[in-house]
Amino acid sequence: MCSGKRNGYRPPDFNAQIYTGPVPADRESPMAGSETSPSHAQHPSPTQKPNTCCFCWCCCCSCSWSEDAKRGRRKAQETRLEPFPCETCTKPTVEDIKQWSQSFDKLMKNPAGRNKFREFLRTEYSEENMLFWLACEDLKKEINKSAIEEKACVIYEDYISILSPKEVSLDSRVREVINRRMQDPTPHIFEDAQLQIYTLMHRDSYPRFLNSSIYRSLVQGGSRSSSES
Repeated sequence: MCSGKRNGYRPPDFNAQIYTGPVPADRESPMAGSETSPSHAQHPSPTQKPNTCCFCWCCCCSCSWSEDAKRGRRKAQETRLEPFPCETCTKPTVEDIKQWSQSFDKLMKNPAGRNKFREFLRTEYSEENMLFWLACEDLKKEINKSAIEEKACVIYEDYISILSPKEVSLDSRVREVINRRMQDPTPHIFEDAQLQIYTLMHRDSYPRFLNSSIYRSLVQGGSRSSSES
């Protein structure tokens, strides 16, 4: 498994998915009020609004709150994230830049395109999506079993663990598959998760990237270069 593979690293508990964050004030247990004022609990005010959710808040009522909290947490911790070197690449041509607006696949297949898209993701505090995708691509190239296990553990700790500031957004089905496969990881252990994050970047971040100042400056710079030549 993952023990001893990384300095200071503790193996993830794949069965534990317990939320440990703060409980919003408006979601405090009604028992808190009943302990201090039993009569108030037995005779609620006519103007008091009923609880709109009949389940535990952490399971169904805090989706939007947790997403906002996660984004804020990433923003506060962004300066503490480990730097990830940009890919070595040549300067993109005018044709390259145009093709990036035509196809997300073409953008992601171009190292210079990935660097620019990653620069944009950093401004939205979602750079971990690209870092996770790149780490999965690197893992796919590995053939040594011990190296595969080590890299899989590092990826899990950095991007899958709910305790990581760089946790990516995955559905429960994909997480369950990963947890089972971590017993004997392969180079393609995160394939489903990688596809899900790729789709998320395509549908959510890519349209905003094309309208961003980062991409517009590339287009303008390319146009000037063409006119000068």
